Parts: sequence; structure tokens; C-alpha cells
Amino acid sequence: MLKRRLIALQTAILLGTGSVFTIPAAKAAPINEIKDQQNKVANDRSEIKGKIENANQEITFLKQKQDQLNIQIKRIETAIKDNTSKITETKEKISDTKTDIDTLKVQVAELEDRIERRNEILKERALSFQETGGDVNYLEVLLGSTSFRDFIDRVGAVATIVEADREIIQQHEADKSELEAKKSDVEQKLTDLTDYKLELEGMMAQIKEQENQAKLVKSELNEKQKLALALKANLQKKDTVLAAQQTKLQEEMQLEAKRQAAIKAAEERAAKLRSIASTGSNNNSPGVSYKGSGARSIVVNAGNKYIGNSVYVFGGGRTASDIANGRFDCSAFTSWAFAQAGIKLGAHTDIQKHAGRQITLSQALPGDLVFFNTYKKDGHVGIYLGGGKFIGSQSSTGIAIANMSSGYYAKKFNGRVVRILE
Repeated sequence: MLKRRLIALQTAILLGTGSVFTIPAAKAAPINEIKDQQNKVANDRSEIKGKIENANQEITFLKQKQDQLNIQIKRIETAIKDNTSKITETKEKISDTKTDIDTLKVQVAELEDRIERRNEILKERALSFQETGGDVNYLEVLLGSTSFRDFIDRVGAVATIVEADREIIQQHEADKSELEAKKSDVEQKLTDLTDYKLELEGMMAQIKEQENQAKLVKSELNEKQKLALALKANLQKKDTVLAAQQTKLQEEMQLEAKRQAAIKAAEERAAKLRSIASTGSNNNSPGVSYKGSGARSIVVNAGNKYIGNSVYVFGGGRTASDIANGRFDCSAFTSWAFAQAGIKLGAHTDIQKHAGRQITLSQALPGDLVFFNTYKKDGHVGIYLGGGKFIGSQSSTGIAIANMSSGYYAKKFNGRVVRILE
């Protein structure tokens, strides 16, 4: 659209500059001829003034769009800064976790060494126990006592040996359990952090692409504004020439016509000038509207004010500052939209997918939640609008309406539809 309008402006400039100096100079001529020339100049000036007004409106419109883009670019730059900080923080956590893994390796080696030593001790105990006849040996120790005191001492010694064996086995099992727990804990932590880092990097790429697109549009707007200003300058130049020509024709009229003819001609010109009307047009962009009633209408229409002036931020939308500046992730936006209707909904896809009643897509109504498998199962959520459309905070556009019947989201839609509003 911008490129087509740029071409139209360039064409208008060429046409304007090409015809500025083509108006013939007024010479002594019959009164009717002079009047015809005057009418032509007046009509030309009226047309030019209309074009100048259109150019002024276009320049104002472009300035507004530039201001909006500047605000959006600042939002995007802040989002990039925030995501960069999170990526750096995650990398540091990954580094710390890898250090923990190195420490764990040392601990594992020590545990394995202790376990191996205990295995040898237990083997020796078992062998000795087998060779000496097991419990019979203990009985012989007890029966071989020389006195009652010696008997008591031997009983205590046997109990101590048996208890020591039991403690070795218990410690052996405890060390093995500790080893498995540490391995599982650190490996899971590293996996979670690595997945989180990949997710952040993916979001960062999309946000940077959004920034590049915004800067490209801004560049096109700047070029278009230059062309509009050039067109306005050429039109004003042409109007100046026509004004001088109009003055010259008036002088010719006063010289060539008698008083009554001049008065009559002036009255005719005035009447014709009063009959000239300028036309304008209003371009209204269709908004997103759901003419339902109650809570569904509030939920579906809540995000309209953010379309075109918001940005996707992972973890955003959970503070008053983020909400005021249109910084949302997908689940925070749906939570906020339902909150506008007085409905409390946790700001996480894993919470929202179990928050209501599961239904099929054929049963879906505007205001139901729809889920998509993106970076993970049910990783993205939006609010169904009907007709295969949904509104959500999309990572590449911020809050926007998207098509789930074809393209990217058709492939990612996993069939999960949740009804919160009955």
C-alpha cells in the first residue's frame, strides 16, 4: 500500500511540475475570451488548492504514523533489552549449573569410591560369614565363654559386629540413593535452563524481525513525506503563477471592457466561484467488533485498543506498567482480557488449559480459548473470534488478529478449545 501511494505521489509531482508554466500569457483579446481564460484559471486554482489541502492532510497523517512508529520502536527496543537481559541471566545460570555438574562429578567419584570400598567390605564379611558357618560361629563364641562376665562381653561384641554390618548396608543404600537424586536434579535443571534459553532466543529473533519491519515502514513513510512536501511545494509554485496570471487577466478585463461589461463579468465570475465546491473523503478503517452481550463481548473486544500499538514480551503483562505500555505475552493477555469482565484467570497456558470445560472447535464461540503447539505443547493461547480467527499477543506482531484456518496457526492449532464463559 505504501509503495503504491509513493508511486502516485511521484506521478503527481511530475504532472504538476510539467504543467506549471504552460498557461499562455494574457494578450489583448475579446471580452468573452478573457472571461474564458479567467474561468479556466479560477478552476485551475480551485483544483490546486484542493490538492494542496489533500497534501497537507497526507503530511499530517504521515506525521501521526511516524509518531506511532517511534513509540512502537521504543517499545520493541525496550523488549529487546529486557529479553537480552534474560538471555544473559540464563546463560549465567547455565554456566553455574555446569559448574555444579563438575562438582557433582567429583562427589560422584567419591560416592562411587565409598560404595566400592563398602562392596569389598561386605564381600569379605559375607565370605567370612560363609566360611565360619554364619550364626553357628556366633553361638560358638558365646558358648566358649569362660565366665558369666566373659559371656556378657562376648554377647556385646557379637551385637556390635551385627549392628556394624547393618549400618554399612544402610549407608551403602543411602549413598546410592543420594547419587541418583543428585544426578537427576542437576541434569533436569540444565535441561530446563537450556530449553528456556532456546525459547528466549527464538522470541528475540522474532522481536528483532518486528523491529526491522517497523524501521522499514518508517523509512518508507519518511520517503513518502518527502514526496508529499515536494508535491505541495510544486503545487504552491503553480498556484503563485496562476495567481499572477489571474491578476493579469483582470487587468486585461478592466482595460478592454466597459464599466457595465466589467461589472457583469465580475458578477458572473463571482457566481461561478461560489458554485465551485471542494470534495473530501473519509477513510474509516474497520475495527474488530463483536456485538454480543455481557462478559463475552467484553473479553472479545478488550484487546482492540492494543492492536497496532503493542509488543510481545516474554513474561510481560503482569504489572501495571507493562499493561499501560502494551507489553504482553500470550497468556498474560488472555488473563487480562478476562479480568476486564471480572473473571480471574491464571496468567499461564498450563493453568488456562485446565481452567474451564473442554469443547470441540465446531462448538467454539467468540470468547473461548484456543491453544497451539509452538515451542512446546499448548505453548500459545488466544481468544477465539469466530470465522476461524482469534486475537492474541503474537510473538511477531504484538496483540493482533490471526487466522487459524490456514497458514502458520492452522498448522500449530492442536484442537484444544476451552470454554470459560458458560
